[in-house]
Amino acid sequence: MTNVGELQYFQVVGVRDGRLLTTKFNFSTNVENPKKMKPIESIKLLVDKERMKFINKLREQFGIEDIKGTLLKRGKERIFLFEGNMGKKEIDELSKATFIERVGVYLAKEEEMGIRLSIEGSQILKNQIKKNIIELTKEEMQTWMMGHEVIRKNDTTGFVIIKYKDDLLGTGKASEEKITNFIPKSRRLKDKTIEQ
Repeated sequence: MTNVGELQYFQVVGVRDGRLLTTKFNFSTNVENPKKMKPIESIKLLVDKERMKFINKLREQFGIEDIKGTLLKRGKERIFLFEGNMGKKEIDELSKATFIERVGVYLAKEEEMGIRLSIEGSQILKNQIKKNIIELTKEEMQTWMMGHEVIRKNDTTGFVIIKYKDDLLGTGKASEEKITNFIPKSRRLKDKTIEQ
């Protein structure tokens, strides 16, 4: 048995003149077994203890002292940063009315071994990041931006910030022999050696 239906949700993209700016999405579903569908993950604000716990992890891992703006969590691990004028009450009201995909910019992912900042997260917090930074050579940077692992000896292990000159390029996972890459396929530079 196949169930076909249409889902509708909104993505909050900003606030102008006190009104939410949203993008509406419609898409059809074609599900063989609806019982096997994953439940839609809700979005919630990180306040007080949860917010401090997240910032303390960032302080320990990267030396980050504070984050301006509202922190939101989607599911168990994805953290977003919103710097608009919409508060908890407005977000709660909106989430009761419709499914919210995200509010703000994807900042980080909480994992068992630490926090992995997104490319945007590393750039937003650039001026506060003081430790666990690995600087790449030009050749290593090109390899990194194509989505490949960087093979090199490392003194630091775990999640590290990748840096080339003055630019931060997101987070990698360093071991003694290599740095694992997390750049999404859609954001990687084209590997010119494949074309030759």
